Amino acid sequence: MNDITVYTTDTCPYCTMMTRFLDAQGLPYKEVNVQRDPIAAQRLIMETGQMGVPQTKVNGHWIIGFDPQGLMQYVK
Repeated sequence: MNDITVYTTDTCPYCTMMTRFLDAQGLPYKEVNVQRDPIAAQRLIMETGQMGVPQTKVNGHWIIGFDPQGLMQYVK
């Protein structure tokens, strides 16, 4: 089982592309909207040093931006 979390905002088209890609692959994921959860946003910045979204954590590895190939290399 994969552990996938996608960090998104309401206005990010690449976030939508990432969640649609995961849906199309049949991969379950948790979505965290950092626009609505400022504490999660702070944790994300502290962990990755990046402010942009999407950021996706796949089995302990960070994928920055919409990078389906990068994401798939960490999927079990």
